[in-house]
Amino acid sequence: MASWGHSRERSARRNPAEQRFGCAVRFHPVPRAEPAGRTACTDVGCGTPDPPELRRVTIRPTGSGHNRQATTGHPHSGTGRGLASGPEQGDDQEHAPVDPPDEQPTPEPRGQMAFSDPANRPPPWVRRAVLSLLGGMAALWYLRGVISSLRSLFLILLVSLFLSFALEPAVNRLERLGLRRGVGTALVFLLGFGALGGFGILVGTLLAEQVTTFSDNVPGYLEDIDGFLEDTFGIPDATADLRANYDSGMLAQRLGDVADDLARFGTTIVNVLFQLFTVGLFTFYLLAEGPKFRRTVCTLLPPRSQRTVLEVWDLAIAKTGGYILSRSVLALLSGAVHWAAFEIIGLPSPLALALWVGVVSQFVPVVGTYIAGAFPVVIGLLNEPVHGLWAIVVIALYQQVENYLLAPRIISHTMQLHVAVAFGAVIAGAAVLGVVGALLALPAAATIQAVASAATGRHEVAEELLAESQVRRGQPGDDAT
Repeated sequence: MASWGHSRERSARRNPAEQRFGCAVRFHPVPRAEPAGRTACTDVGCGTPDPPELRRVTIRPTGSGHNRQATTGHPHSGTGRGLASGPEQGDDQEHAPVDPPDEQPTPEPRGQMAFSDPANRPPPWVRRAVLSLLGGMAALWYLRGVISSLRSLFLILLVSLFLSFALEPAVNRLERLGLRRGVGTALVFLLGFGALGGFGILVGTLLAEQVTTFSDNVPGYLEDIDGFLEDTFGIPDATADLRANYDSGMLAQRLGDVADDLARFGTTIVNVLFQLFTVGLFTFYLLAEGPKFRRTVCTLLPPRSQRTVLEVWDLAIAKTGGYILSRSVLALLSGAVHWAAFEIIGLPSPLALALWVGVVSQFVPVVGTYIAGAFPVVIGLLNEPVHGLWAIVVIALYQQVENYLLAPRIISHTMQLHVAVAFGAVIAGAAVLGVVGALLALPAAATIQAVASAATGRHEVAEELLAESQVRRGQPGDDAT
C-alpha cells in the first residue's frame, strides 16, 4: 500500500495541474469505511474487487502562504460521492475540490477581464465627454464650411453697414430740411452713383486718348531715342528692330487694342457698380429704415446695454461720416488746385487728371498719394518732358500745403489717427479683407479708437514724474530748452 501511495505521489508531481496552475498536488490515502452488512472480498478469485481507498488531495499554491485540501471519492464509485470541503480533524487548512486537468476553466484575455469587471470600467462621464468633444469638433468643421460659403455675403453686409454710416449724416440733414427719409436716401444714392459714374467715364476716356496719342507718336519717340544714342554713345540704329515691328503694324495693332480696352474703362466701372446692386440694396434699407432697425435691436437688449449700443452706434456714424466728409472736402480742394495748375502747364485733359489726383489721393490710404501723382507725371512726360517735370513740382508743393495746413484743420474735427496707427490699420485690413479691408480700415480704426477713449477716459499727466523720468534718461526738460 505504501508503494502504491508513493507511485501515486510521484505521478501527481507530474500532473498537468501542477504545470498549469503552478501548485503542488499531494495525495494521501484515506481508509475506506465499508457499508453495513457487507464484507470485504479477500479471496484471490473474487470477481468484485474492492475499490481502492479514498484519497485526500492536498493543493499547495506556489507563492502563497495558504494551503487548500480536498477529499475526492473513488474514481470508479457509481454513487457519485460528493467532495468534502472544510477542515479535517486535526488539520486547520482549508479544503476545496480539484477539477480534473482537462476541465480547468480557461482564463479570459487580459483586456476582456479588465472591461468585464465593473470596477475597471471608466466612469459614465468619460463617455459623455468623448462624445461631446467629437460632436463639438464636427459642429465646428461644419460651421467653418458655412462661414466660408457665406464669406461674400458677410463682406457685402460689412460694406453696406459702413456705407450706411458714411451716408447717414447727409440723409439726416435732408430729413431735417423737410424731405422724407426714403426720398432723401434715394437722392443721396443718385448723387453718389452719378459722381462715381462721371469719374469713371472721364478717367477712362482720358486713358484711351493718351494711349492712342502714344501709339501715333511711337515713330517719333523711336527716332529721338535713336538720335540720342548715336550722338551721345555712338550706337547707330539702336531701335531698328522696334521700328521694323511698328512698320509691320504689329505694335500699332497691339496698342490699338489696348486703347479700345481702355475706352471701355468708364463703362466697365458703371457695370461693376450695377453688379454691386446687392450692396446698394442693403445700404438703402439700412439708411431708409435706420431708426426702425436701431429700435428693433434695442428691443432685444436690457436698458443698460441699449445705452451702450446706441452710444457706439452714434460714434461709428460720427467717425465714418466725418471721415467721408473730410476726405470729400480735401478731394474737392485738391481737384480744383490741380485743375488750375494742369491748365497752366498745358497737360492734356486737365479736368480728368485733376479729378484723378483728388479722388485717388484722398480715398486710397497710404499709397494713394503716389498712385495719384504718378499718372499725370507719366502723361506729361509722354507729351512734353518739361510738362512732366512741372507736374512733379506742382504735386509735391500741394502735398506739403495739404499735409501741414489743410488736413490738420479739416480732419481734426472728425478723426484723429496717428500715422503709425493708420498704416497698421490699413495693413491689417488688407490682410483680412483685401482691397475692401484697406479702404474700410481708417474709419474702422477711428471708430474703435473713439469707443476705447469713451470707455476708458483720459487722465492728466503728472508733469513732475515726467520730468524726473527725462532726467533719469539724460534728456533735458522743457525748461532747459
